[in-house]
Amino acid sequence: MKNKLLCLIFAAGLLSLAPSCTNDVLDKKPLDIISEDVLWDDPNLVDAYLAHKYARMTIFQFELSTFTDYWAQHFGFLAISTVSDETGNLIWYGGYNAFGYKTGGLTVAGGLLEWWDQAYSIIRELNMLIEKLPSSSNDPDFIANRVAEARFLRAYNYFALVKRHGGVPLITKTLQLDSPEEELYPKRNSEKELYDFIISEIDAIEEDLKGTPEYGRVTQGAALALKCRAALYAGSIARYGKVQLDGLLGIPQEQAASYFQKSLDAAHKIATCGYSLYNADADRVQNFRNLFLKERNSEIILAKQYDENQNNWKYDFVLSPKPQGYDCGMSAPVYLEMVEEFEYADGSPGTLDRAAIQTGLWSMEELWGDRDPRFFASVWTNETPWRGGKVDSHRGIIGSDGVLYENQQDAYEGVSAWGNQHVGGNFGTGFGVLKMLNEASDACLHERSGTDCPIFRYGEILLNLAESAFELGRTDEALDAINQIRDRAGIARKTSIDMESIRHERKVELFFEGHRYWDVRRWRIAEDKLSKPGSGLIFRLDYETRKFQLFVVNNYDGATTPRFDERCYYLPVTLTRTGQNPNLIENPGY
Repeated sequence: MKNKLLCLIFAAGLLSLAPSCTNDVLDKKPLDIISEDVLWDDPNLVDAYLAHKYARMTIFQFELSTFTDYWAQHFGFLAISTVSDETGNLIWYGGYNAFGYKTGGLTVAGGLLEWWDQAYSIIRELNMLIEKLPSSSNDPDFIANRVAEARFLRAYNYFALVKRHGGVPLITKTLQLDSPEEELYPKRNSEKELYDFIISEIDAIEEDLKGTPEYGRVTQGAALALKCRAALYAGSIARYGKVQLDGLLGIPQEQAASYFQKSLDAAHKIATCGYSLYNADADRVQNFRNLFLKERNSEIILAKQYDENQNNWKYDFVLSPKPQGYDCGMSAPVYLEMVEEFEYADGSPGTLDRAAIQTGLWSMEELWGDRDPRFFASVWTNETPWRGGKVDSHRGIIGSDGVLYENQQDAYEGVSAWGNQHVGGNFGTGFGVLKMLNEASDACLHERSGTDCPIFRYGEILLNLAESAFELGRTDEALDAINQIRDRAGIARKTSIDMESIRHERKVELFFEGHRYWDVRRWRIAEDKLSKPGSGLIFRLDYETRKFQLFVVNNYDGATTPRFDERCYYLPVTLTRTGQNPNLIENPGY
């Protein structure tokens, strides 16, 4: 039940860990403190303790860091897409400046996708459970399962750290104030050591996670999915990266194949755990939309759960086209280049002839007809059906008299010169994120969304399988996995495969799920892919034909061009942390 974890989280908030207290006179335990001997022997309190760690791991929510600013908590989950080549600068809120980091603003001060402090705080609490629970009076199977769950969460935190910073200190015991100085001020372990630790942890615990635990908690499938993803990342870093800082960063190239094999083996094992691509709806567009809206379906391996009326987030409110509670929404403008990644259903490229589309008049059917169904399920644009109407993004109207009416206050024959999809005159790129928006809910009118956030799904596993198989020379297996994805999407199968087509399929299938930024970094192509301006479209309505003149906005984000420098393949440890711990070496370039 979705609310069970919430109740446990609340209970965990009441816990105050302290040594058992006795008094020679009263010989009583304090009533306002739960001592450690009570905590670890009570399975309900153990579950409450673990639930609290789940709740603190906001990175499950598309890499959301922990913010104190109220509005950054609304928009922070957009950062991972904003700093990639999927979406541009926010339309209606500039307080969380992820775009500043996208345009060369990352310095030794850090600030981008921060997770270091939160991670080590959570890791310490998990280390405590891993140490204490085995000696409790609980059932041995319960102990094994909950320790495995904690080790998964610890490994996930280390994965979040290593993909940001490379090697970081690997701490697997609960440190105390009187711990040795070398433990309190640890050196960084190597990037390879971190990936090897994550993979070995999953190997050690995945059998203890078998069974059917409550939905939303870690399962054997989730553990294998983490191994599959982490090993794929490690293989890519070995193949495409370079070893630096005397081995602290990078993985020797000759070890790439072993990591790809581990990823492939994990993908194969996941396929035996009962997961499958969601394929319940005959309509391919609706099927892909329902993948994210029909909870607990066959494709979801692990999801962060939300309830619109209690434990919710701001996804629909922030991203929906109008109507929207603040008359805003539309906060993630999707680049035209991202739109063009969606092929036609027959498999032909989706790239537009930009010169041609800016001549004559176009209906939306003529412009977008017969595209990959995932386009219509993932992106809204002008005339996209929405909540009983259609998105109206036109800017300017050509009257039957041939006169152009282009000011906001203008109208022709009762039709406003501007459609309603703008904020303060900003129409964005002409495209927004439709993926995961629940059109049937009123969430867009309120500061909430109850849609679960996928952490691992089987579609990603097939893409991981395709990539690792191709890297190992198993092209037939890679092709089959890609064609399973394309069959479900409703798009023509491929007859041959190469790395570019695998990367393309990841970009389309996993759009706006938090993968693209990490993918171009691990492939070491971010300097090219993330150092280009993105564009958009303006739609001008022709009153007589009800078609549109189109204008390409070649540099949507303005004068400051996105720039990804080589040093950004690793985020900085930061001056603050190296100042606090002189044993920490800063990453190159900072």
